[in-house]
Amino acid sequence: MPYNVRIVSTYPPRRCGIATFSKNLANALSNFTSEVGHIRVAAIDNSNGPYNIPVDLVIDEYNPRSWTDTTKHIIKRAQEGSNPTIVLLQHEYGLDPDKNGNDGQGTNYIEMAKALTAAKLTTVVYLHTVLDDPNEHQKAVVQNLAKVCDGLIVTTESAIEILESDTYGIEQDKIKHIDHGIRMHHPSHYDRLEIKSELGLERQFLVTTLGLLSPDKGLEYGIRGFGRFLEESCTDEQRKGILYLIAGECHPEFAKADGGESYRRFQASLAVSLEQAKVRWCKVKDLRGTNLENYDVVFLDTYLDEGALLKLYGATNVMVLPYLNMQQISSGVLADTLGSGRAAIATKFRYARELIYSNKRCPEGLVMGRYARGILVDPAEPSVEQIAAGLDYIVFNKQRRLFMEKQAHQRGYQMSWNNTAWALLQYIDFLREEHEIVTGRGITFSRQKPSKYEHIKRTFGDDK
Repeated sequence: MPYNVRIVSTYPPRRCGIATFSKNLANALSNFTSEVGHIRVAAIDNSNGPYNIPVDLVIDEYNPRSWTDTTKHIIKRAQEGSNPTIVLLQHEYGLDPDKNGNDGQGTNYIEMAKALTAAKLTTVVYLHTVLDDPNEHQKAVVQNLAKVCDGLIVTTESAIEILESDTYGIEQDKIKHIDHGIRMHHPSHYDRLEIKSELGLERQFLVTTLGLLSPDKGLEYGIRGFGRFLEESCTDEQRKGILYLIAGECHPEFAKADGGESYRRFQASLAVSLEQAKVRWCKVKDLRGTNLENYDVVFLDTYLDEGALLKLYGATNVMVLPYLNMQQISSGVLADTLGSGRAAIATKFRYARELIYSNKRCPEGLVMGRYARGILVDPAEPSVEQIAAGLDYIVFNKQRRLFMEKQAHQRGYQMSWNNTAWALLQYIDFLREEHEIVTGRGITFSRQKPSKYEHIKRTFGDDK
């Protein structure tokens, strides 16, 4: 019997990474017509609508009553259907305000999960943020979700170690790693040139940073690193053929926060970095019609829809991800960079260490990834010189760059959205089967003699 799938998440047209993630997951699940019935979304909304199918329910993010009412609707609709309903909660602290509107302080996900599991709906939670050093509220949220849900899904294996640690103390059998999906397979080099020609970039070696912009993206360090590379490594003539394209608008909710004060400070910091980098720059809404040879840095200040994103991945020669949050356990941009077979220079945030360095101990300084999948750099100020050095290596070593692209694609190929969706369906099968297995009916032994084998318990980690 196929499953009906209910996703609780932000969803387009809301512009955020989790919305895009959920849309791609829903599209991938819809390909498995024998295993999946219908897919519906309860969209967490902050005046972002209107919505289209698969969205059929809308949660007013800052209204606790709306969370409660939506939960009741989910249960009612699940009970009316003949197929079993699976609920996928996409958890992010910033989407869970308390009753006073304080971001990240709520328990709406917990209350929803309690009600769903009480109604015997198989409920799993995607954890999009797993913190090494959570505050008490953040820790309690994850621990309570683990208690009331059937399973927790993370997109990095290293997040499992964090959740199992003494910080959270969550049992391993409650956690499942499933890769973040990727949208694009490796285009041939002819395709790259063709895409560049379409965008007016055929004469440019293209360095890019893509996605919604915000202070934690570390753009000021990427700009200064690029400027240092141009100054130290390139002639005036070569500068005409190298472009740093920063594509994407500022995150809409960041731009509105604090009456726009944070946004203005962010723009001012970028202006300072551009001046320090001694680069020629401009901001445009469309690349066509701009004489790109006159600029070193171009901001493509527009929302990137699916088609625009895929073209820019295809056109890219090297992706720069100078992110500042080293605990970030997921990045659609990095996943799609590898999936597109493109070289990346990234700071050592958790997801980058996993994809590029295979979770091995990462030394300080500029590091070539294991199997040469990319280059890792330290965050913030040290990244300036290291990004410059990484660009010097990639730009002037074509054969190594092409080998790096091949290695990146090999890892990215394993992460197609179809593979991710299939892994999720298999996990759901396992969870539902676990509910149906009857165990523990045999004889139970209690210890009556001291054991000489206590050291084995410590070896297995059973003395916690």
